[in-house]
Amino acid sequence: MKKAINSVRVVLPENPKDMLDLAAVIYEKHLTAGAQSSLSSLNWADLGPKIPEAIKFHNEAEELRKQMEKLYEQRNQILEPVDDLVKQSRDLLKVVYRSEPRKMGDYGFVVNDTPATGKTDKA
Repeated sequence: MKKAINSVRVVLPENPKDMLDLAAVIYEKHLTAGAQSSLSSLNWADLGPKIPEAIKFHNEAEELRKQMEKLYEQRNQILEPVDDLVKQSRDLLKVVYRSEPRKMGDYGFVVNDTPATGKTDKA
C-alpha cells in the first residue's frame, strides 16, 4: 500500500550549495523529460539555465572566503603583539603624562577625563 502524499515529508536543503545542487538535478530531470515533464508549468525555462552560474558564483565566493580566512589569520599573528605594544605604550604614557593626560592625545589616544558613571538599575 502506498503512503498518502500528506503523510511523508520532503526535506529541502538549508545550505545554499546543497539547494543549488538539488536544483541542478531537478532541472536536468525536467530537461530529460522534455514536453512530458511534470514541471512544465513552472519557471524552469528562465531560471534553470542560471543555476550553473549561481553554482559558479558560490564556488568563487567560497574560494574568496578561504582566502579571507588566511588573510585574517596572518593579520591576527601580527595584531596580537601590536595590541600588547599599544597597551604597554598607553601604560607608560599614563605615567609620563600623569599630570597632563590629555597630551596622550598627541599619540592618537582618545583621552576621556570625565568620571565614569555607574550602571543604574531600571526598575
